[in-house]
Amino acid sequence: MGFESIPKEGSRVKIQSYKHDGNIHRVWSETTILKGTDHVVIGGNNRTLVTESDGRTWVTREPAIVYFHVDYWFNVICMFREDGVYYYCNLSSPFVYDEEALKYIDYDLDIKVYPDGKYHLLDEDEYRVHKQRMKYPDDIDKILRRNVDILQQWIERKKGPFAPDFIKVWQQRFNNDFKSY
Repeated sequence: MGFESIPKEGSRVKIQSYKHDGNIHRVWSETTILKGTDHVVIGGNNRTLVTESDGRTWVTREPAIVYFHVDYWFNVICMFREDGVYYYCNLSSPFVYDEEALKYIDYDLDIKVYPDGKYHLLDEDEYRVHKQRMKYPDDIDKILRRNVDILQQWIERKKGPFAPDFIKVWQQRFNNDFKSY
């Protein structure tokens, strides 16, 4: 990735999620970039307007830290609720960034992680339907299955965004440093 394809720290960017067929899936209107490197983008948002593919809109309910890595086929949303941190993990293409937005392809499968560390793989039926309808290649299927395994290992080993220190550092940074942007 070239230097120009990294969102700058402190900037506010749109996040666009697509489906395999190229149609827009979901758009988050604004996320504050807390860290942007060649490999990782970490952002924070709170009460962010989200637009669905059918035009419906809603606003996120709680502060969240988002984690994207260019080498993995998933991204992670860490949501801060009164009873603890919940994680919503999207199986997706690695992100790309251009002047318009941070973009990725959503591949239906999700893993929800609860504050007690338990987790569930979600939307396997939706994945099967879309795999057939949008003709996901076998290579993509293999990559996604491998990344489900990697993600489960990260969750169980408290690696990456699941590490307690990750949450402490980035939540504090978002709350303190980026409220003024």
